[in-house]
Amino acid sequence: MVPALLIMVREGFEAALIVAIVFAYLRRIGRTDLGRAAWAGVGAAVALSVVVGVVIHLTLGNLVGPARLRAFAAVSLAAAAVLTWMIFWMRRQARAIKGELEHKVDQAVLTADPSRAVAAVTFLAVIREGIEAALFLLAVTTSSGGAQVALGAAVGIAIAVALGALVYAGGRKLPMRTFFQVTGMVIVVFAAGLLARAVLFLQTAGDLGTVADSVYDVTGAAWLTQRTEVGKMLAALFGWDPRPSIEQVLAWVGYFVPITYLFLRKPHQKPPTPNAAAGQPHAEPVGAGTSR
Repeated sequence: MVPALLIMVREGFEAALIVAIVFAYLRRIGRTDLGRAAWAGVGAAVALSVVVGVVIHLTLGNLVGPARLRAFAAVSLAAAAVLTWMIFWMRRQARAIKGELEHKVDQAVLTADPSRAVAAVTFLAVIREGIEAALFLLAVTTSSGGAQVALGAAVGIAIAVALGALVYAGGRKLPMRTFFQVTGMVIVVFAAGLLARAVLFLQTAGDLGTVADSVYDVTGAAWLTQRTEVGKMLAALFGWDPRPSIEQVLAWVGYFVPITYLFLRKPHQKPPTPNAAAGQPHAEPVGAGTSR
């Protein structure tokens, strides 16, 4: 439940933030009449994400034996790759998202059919978040029950919607940078666990050998095994295994250490322009100094 809740808070808030930006801009330019079209795009994106998730889930459910384990490994690897891409994309593009969305809305309003164009803007913006969330939730179901995942996802979405409503109502006081920094680190831990579990699935399927099949063994502590709720939660959160192989440990550490370093390090600052260095005035960015 906890992993699903956390990932849906993150993914859901990103989607809610997109919707809030679009609706705030429509209100600002006096085109609230396009609000229904924007909601149609959001609804279509959510519906398609659910359909994709259900189809993949049912497909995996029909697999048995090594084929099922290989499919679980593939889903885990894909989810880890997408989550890694997502946190670094958001880190680079966070400041530009608002301007890009507003530019797309401006272009949509000028088309022959602005309603469809605005719906397309919100659909394309939200569908990415929806597919990412569906993929991760599928990965979580490999170590947690479907009902728990669904409950966690529902609670996470509710929290995300509440945060999005605060943003739309003028919630610039929300510590968004801290929010994305903290949730980004949580996702790094999740992704490391997904890689470790992918290794476990492949080894169990007989597709990957091992040099040492037991780096440590704490199966004597029943509460740490995956037969308990604590063990299941740790497995879903961190890829925990009470008796991991050396390859699982190397996969976890080999991902977590470099990705954490790259994520937490400060981006390189661009050198000042000649005008700025000489103390000469330079062009002010579009929208700077304006108020809403």
